[in-house]
Amino acid sequence: MKRPLRLLLAASAAAAAPAVADDAVFAACLTELRGEAPSRGVNTAAFDTLTQGLAPDMAVVGFLDAQPEFTTAIWDYMAGLVDEERVADGQAMLRKWAEVLAAVEARYGVDAATVVAVWGVESNYGRNFGKRPLLQSLATLSCFGRRQPFFRGEFFTTLQILKLGHVAPDRLTGSWAGAFGHTQFMPSTFMRLAVDFDGDGRRDLVDSVPDALASTANFLADAGWQAGRPWGIEVRLPEGFDPAQAGRRKRRTLDEWQAAGLARADGSPLPGGEETAGLILPAGPAGPAFLTLKNFDALFGYNAAESYALAIAHLADRLRGAPAGFHTPWPTDDPGLSRAERREVQQLLIARGHDIGEPDGVLGARTRRAIADLQRQLGQEPDGRAGRRLLDWLRNPD
Repeated sequence: MKRPLRLLLAASAAAAAPAVADDAVFAACLTELRGEAPSRGVNTAAFDTLTQGLAPDMAVVGFLDAQPEFTTAIWDYMAGLVDEERVADGQAMLRKWAEVLAAVEARYGVDAATVVAVWGVESNYGRNFGKRPLLQSLATLSCFGRRQPFFRGEFFTTLQILKLGHVAPDRLTGSWAGAFGHTQFMPSTFMRLAVDFDGDGRRDLVDSVPDALASTANFLADAGWQAGRPWGIEVRLPEGFDPAQAGRRKRRTLDEWQAAGLARADGSPLPGGEETAGLILPAGPAGPAFLTLKNFDALFGYNAAESYALAIAHLADRLRGAPAGFHTPWPTDDPGLSRAERREVQQLLIARGHDIGEPDGVLGARTRRAIADLQRQLGQEPDGRAGRRLLDWLRNPD
């Protein structure tokens, strides 16, 4: 569907060096896009009005290959996305929007905890939509960098959304890649699957929580969500298990996985049957292992990263009352930090004289530079990573 933009974990993307703008190239590209607009459902008058004064934002080109789902250690990724703060906020949203969520579940068959988990990961329950104007980002990506044909499609679809009046132009801001709203739909997904759940005649994922929650459920239902079924099972691997058997698409029946020696993570037997599942090992065979069912694949369809789908699935479980973490710990001696702990790292760095801005829990470029400087002083590899050992040292440096 999209490549959202874990606003919390955008540190790795922020490190990408922006390309140099070429205004002449951009102007020529816009002229080309203008000529293509009528065949894409946008007349030239609307194109001219909506693109007037548009300038490139070259920073977005550098983000193309720096998505945190693929560049962040899984224990860091999960620690920031599924922390006590997000669980508590999500439970509050379950109570606040209980009536809407019940109606959404009745219509689309997707449970409230899953819908709210997507909301929590995508925008921190509406707190972080992203601040980049969609047209600027998508026009830039339509003219520079790789995947230009894809982004051109999203650019023209954004023009259609504005022309139809679903979202006001000044409200259409989002991630660097064009995802927007409470649950960060890409424009093309919006046109295909967004719904008007509050009945005001507009499909508004920015200013209507009911529309956003229902649209998310509609997406998952369309992706094959099975009502009342789990997303997967944490499992224990037998001694000598060949990790080459793992893979979300290497599906085997539960009977076959049971015969291969897999058991539930608590040691109890797997359920048998002909239902098929894939096996994922997010941190290799020494870490947590999961048999993933069809509902995991639906979550994967929302954003094609196994770490993302696992974060949504685990947060949904936590919202239903499951304990923190997994039976098998992550294979690291330096675990990741929650957002509250990341803010504490930043506060302690500020106290040591580092100029990193406001402590917000987002480990951006200035925070990472300060950490790297400190690591050099301590004779450590200056990777700029904030983990448990760094926090412990900052708390007790003597």
